[in-house]
Amino acid sequence: MELWGESVSRRDLLRRLGTLDQLGGIRLVTMGDGRERGVRVLEVRTGRLSFDILVDRAFDVWRCDLGGMPVSWLSPSGAPGPWFGEQETDWGWLRTFQGGLFATCGLDHTGGPGEDAADRVFAIETPTEHFGLHGRVGLVPARLLGYCERWDGDRCVLWAEGEIRQTSFYGERLVLRRRIEADLGGTSVRVHDEVENIAFDPVTHMQLYHVNIGWPIVEEGSELLIPATEVRDIHDEDPGDYRHLPAPLPSVTERVFEHAVAAGADGIVTVALINRRRGIGFAERFRKTQLPRQNTWWMMAEGFYALGLEPATNRDSGRWEARKRNELLTLESGQTRAYDLEFEVLADAASIGRVEHEVALALESAGR
Repeated sequence: MELWGESVSRRDLLRRLGTLDQLGGIRLVTMGDGRERGVRVLEVRTGRLSFDILVDRAFDVWRCDLGGMPVSWLSPSGAPGPWFGEQETDWGWLRTFQGGLFATCGLDHTGGPGEDAADRVFAIETPTEHFGLHGRVGLVPARLLGYCERWDGDRCVLWAEGEIRQTSFYGERLVLRRRIEADLGGTSVRVHDEVENIAFDPVTHMQLYHVNIGWPIVEEGSELLIPATEVRDIHDEDPGDYRHLPAPLPSVTERVFEHAVAAGADGIVTVALINRRRGIGFAERFRKTQLPRQNTWWMMAEGFYALGLEPATNRDSGRWEARKRNELLTLESGQTRAYDLEFEVLADAASIGRVEHEVALALESAGR
């Protein structure tokens, strides 16, 4: 493994440590104050990257920093327990939205609130169902399946697994099984998700990863690199030069852009935010066959100042629009759909150059 510019073997590393925890590892803790009291957290340290997994918030990754430099944007709501959720209201999701490295949206709706046909409701007096902003899964506590380190030769992998069940007595029965990995000495977080319909009838499915990057990667002059083959402002306004970020702006509202994206020869889409002045950045990678859309949340207002990179199964216009377009996914009984993502903090010129090359190759393959 690489540590501070040197290649170190497992034997040489362990000869110099009383315990691996001296360098990195995973620790289960429980937050103890305010609205976050009682929320279980897995604290992960790679020796370079540190991040927190919110066990009781869909096993999402919240706080993330590289050597003390913040990477993820954190919401003014904090990370309150799911028992404070207001899921039955249109915009209740905003009361508990934690921000963080990523927040999972779904599992049967993403986008704004509205009414739609219920998937499978045995009570005939309720043929429709209300869907709040970005769905329900983000406030479902996970069953913690395990966490530890695994050695593969001289490589040490830190891992954690959780299971999140979004179920209803007369509705959907969906299970999200999540595995999160990071290499000791590394600057990346890898996520493998599997969503299974455990009911005996088909159920609709949507998924979006609300990836939230903040200052100092988000800064005036920072550049968004995205292999977009088309872009649309969801309010049909001119997108303008949204790829180069301004300084914080007074009293501006959010903007959301929908992208169709090109993948590289390996089927991977790379999207990145680069701060050339500081020589740092952030990149996300995902499979286009799994997540064909990339939505971008642009919130440059003072007191917020965040950029959201949102790989998704669908556009940002909700399940009703996806249904009209014949793009709403259906999982048959027992069917599983997988998602694989990587989030990398770019800490030097070499990693920035590698990501720039990945985006350029994808655009070239799309004829752009």
